[in-house]
Amino acid sequence: MKTSSIFFVFFLIYGLASSVNSQTDSCSSNLNLNSQIKFDTSSLNCNPVWTARDYILRYAQAGPKLWSFVLSAPNTNAYVAIGFSPKGNMVGSSAVVGWVAADGVAHIKQYSLTGQSPPQVLPDQGTLDILGNSSSVVSESSRLYVAFQLSTDRPENRLLYAVGPIGVFPTAPNFRLTEHNNKVSTTLNYVTGQTQTQKSPYSNLRKSHGILNMLGWGILMPIGAIVARYFKQWDPIWFYSHISIQSLGFIFGIAGVICGFLLENKLSANVNKHKGLGIFILILGCLQVMAFLARPEKVSKYRKYWNWYHYIVGRLLIFFAAVNVFYGIHLGNAGSGWNAGFAVVLVGLFIVATVLEIRMRMKK
Repeated sequence: MKTSSIFFVFFLIYGLASSVNSQTDSCSSNLNLNSQIKFDTSSLNCNPVWTARDYILRYAQAGPKLWSFVLSAPNTNAYVAIGFSPKGNMVGSSAVVGWVAADGVAHIKQYSLTGQSPPQVLPDQGTLDILGNSSSVVSESSRLYVAFQLSTDRPENRLLYAVGPIGVFPTAPNFRLTEHNNKVSTTLNYVTGQTQTQKSPYSNLRKSHGILNMLGWGILMPIGAIVARYFKQWDPIWFYSHISIQSLGFIFGIAGVICGFLLENKLSANVNKHKGLGIFILILGCLQVMAFLARPEKVSKYRKYWNWYHYIVGRLLIFFAAVNVFYGIHLGNAGSGWNAGFAVVLVGLFIVATVLEIRMRMKK
């Protein structure tokens, strides 16, 4: 056999072996990790539970009040988490989190999720009765396997899955868990093995809160300000247009704030910064309404001071509204599409305002 043919056969065999080793886990493949997992995994039920992230859950009732779980996920240099929730909410659930640190040491811990901020995610606490010495984390073929056993009659069927930020792990001594990069909420039927992805709790109320605030404070208010500054030559149309647009924005904004208070109450969410900014923006909006009602005549010597006040408060409102909308998108994990859409609208309004400003100054 020629040397070139030998090399070809060698690389073909090597390539096939590499492709086998790099295959992702699936329910049609055998789980050959018994030597590394501390309980029998030969008869576990298997179910893809988060297809977007290639999460696979294997589980079985191993005995009276004993359940075995193995969560398989791609090793993206981030922590992997599975949460058991009584109501499907992140807050109030208990989670098992596994990761392999930068030094190669594997860790697995239970966390109690009492709130949404990192200090409210408590390590080594929770309602799960994890069987002693049953927990392990295995890194194999570019995947993480988080294995544990629960002592319970029937585990919660509302399960949450999360993946952490890349390269950020809990560290000693407090092992604080950073905010997840992405998550999903599901329900699992332990008998049939069917998994259904659940909408975020109160998703319609979330959308209403976001859309109303974005439209009212973030879009209509800047449009009304543009009309007031650059279209005064069309008197009195500009004035009535300005009042109408700002009034509509104020009404939408109030409705959005009310939805926010309802959402906070239902979710018991800790969003103090977002809430504080929202209340501040609402106060600025109320001050503008009061200023309109107390507006002095054009010939009054106090009119210029009123104008300064009106302009400053209005610009502060627009600035903080934009900041809080982006912050709300971040808190709600709404995704890059919402950020991009709102950013495009703001950039468009900024370009329009810039062109009109240049035009106005050139005329002067």
